[in-house]
Amino acid sequence: MSCLLGHSHPEVVEVIKEYADKLIHISSRMVSPPTINLAKRLTSLLPPGLDRVLFLSTGSESNEAAIKLAKMYTGKFEIVGLAQSWHGMSGAAQGAQYQGGRRGQGPSVPGQFMLPQPNSYRSIFRHKDGSYDWKTELDYGWSLIDQASNGSIAACLVECIQGDGGIHVLPPGYLAALKRHCEQRRALLIVDEAQTGLGRTGKLFGIDHEDIVPDILTLSKPLGNGLPVSAVITSQEIDRVANERGFLFFTTHANDPLVTAVGGKVLEIVTRKGTLEAVTARSQQLLAGLRHLQERYGCIGDVRGRGLMAGIEIVSDRDGKEPAVELAGELSRNMVKRGLWSQLQDGKVFRIGPPINSTDEEIQFGLKILEDVFRHTANTHALTNGEQSNGISSVS
Repeated sequence: MSCLLGHSHPEVVEVIKEYADKLIHISSRMVSPPTINLAKRLTSLLPPGLDRVLFLSTGSESNEAAIKLAKMYTGKFEIVGLAQSWHGMSGAAQGAQYQGGRRGQGPSVPGQFMLPQPNSYRSIFRHKDGSYDWKTELDYGWSLIDQASNGSIAACLVECIQGDGGIHVLPPGYLAALKRHCEQRRALLIVDEAQTGLGRTGKLFGIDHEDIVPDILTLSKPLGNGLPVSAVITSQEIDRVANERGFLFFTTHANDPLVTAVGGKVLEIVTRKGTLEAVTARSQQLLAGLRHLQERYGCIGDVRGRGLMAGIEIVSDRDGKEPAVELAGELSRNMVKRGLWSQLQDGKVFRIGPPINSTDEEIQFGLKILEDVFRHTANTHALTNGEQSNGISSVS
């Protein structure tokens, strides 16, 4: 998810070499040409209302700054997040996420609330025809929060696609509905594009799939193609009010010239003609290949994703949807033996995120390894003409 353009992209390497000779680091209170250029380029690609940028190092830092910005602008302190979200490992960012890392450290940041995960595969909220009723689920979640809140909700922090949470794409209309809920409570909407930003979904930003503009957008992993640089982007008005109220957030490496120069090069490459069209083509190839595997192996309960951000969920049987954690672990180990690494989320979902400049041949090669692994791993429930086969492959 970080190496958006692959490891050691030659143009990125050249920028690193150039700025290592020129200027690696300056005071956080100074700005340099690559930092100014990146800010101008980035805001020019975003809709009006996202006009001011602060560059930091990590996703955790950008979300910390966004949360503080929302609190100072609204004068409120409660933060809403989604179940199974992931926003970072520092105080306020970790307090707003509901996944691993919350235990063993005592009380979290006060005023944290959780909405249900928008999990179309497993949610109990259903229409009569069995389809996912995300609107009722979302409204119900907010009704519970309203009962628990003391009326001081500052912001809701959300990912367009929950990456670490199992590759769950927000349903069409969900983000707009979330924005309306925030506006009703005079709260801000913060969108975390740590994984969906800069072309991975087939559009430049995840928010481009919906006709809404968040109050604050955070961006991290893809911007540096493996180097530590992140961004907090907001409106002129929020920037003005927060600064009048004494907003302060900077780190030793805020606005560093070397990493912002790299960010400028990444943006240049991603916005070249044909790049996003190629992402769409490779995405169709990848998802078609994964769904072909699903047709052949009963242990694949769900295939989901958008662009080059895909997930496959491993289950013991499709009817019960019981997670097959041991089988998923065995599949993971067999993938590594054959030269393919895919992160296993929550013990049951493979998170697949190849570089967005992957070739047709590279995607096909990865799919071929997956096919080989499923064929030669026990208990993958090979299917014949849509029916489960009694003959289950053994480990090679």
